[in-house]
Amino acid sequence: MTKALIKQLAHTCIFAHDLDATEAFYRDVFGIPTAFTFMRGDDRIGYYLDLGGRTFIEVFSKASAKFDETNQINHICLETEDLDGLLAHVRGQGVEITDKKLGVDGTWQAWTSDPNGVKLEIFEYTASSLQFKPHGGVCQVNW
Repeated sequence: MTKALIKQLAHTCIFAHDLDATEAFYRDVFGIPTAFTFMRGDDRIGYYLDLGGRTFIEVFSKASAKFDETNQINHICLETEDLDGLLAHVRGQGVEITDKKLGVDGTWQAWTSDPNGVKLEIFEYTASSLQFKPHGGVCQVNW
């Protein structure tokens, strides 16, 4: 059997109308801790919720989002252990995918979409990925 290209779901990204209420809901109702926070300058624009087992919910403020999507779910992120190999395979299937780039969270990423237009982010974690640093960190965004 060949090695799987995708290891598991890394995260699902959602938009929040109220960051604090959304964070309190997931923390208080389901017991999900915050892994780290996204900041744009002094503005808190989002955070990662830690579901355990390398899986997260990524939350961004709808009010401060630079995105024009109308859906609450923005994208699905899949984890791979070999982003270069996955890129070659996907392109070999005739599917467009971005080049990999190192995200502000220290994780390699690339983007594509499925036939329905669902955005797919592909992650390859690194030793510097904030997803695995102590909880409460800050990820300063540059976009």
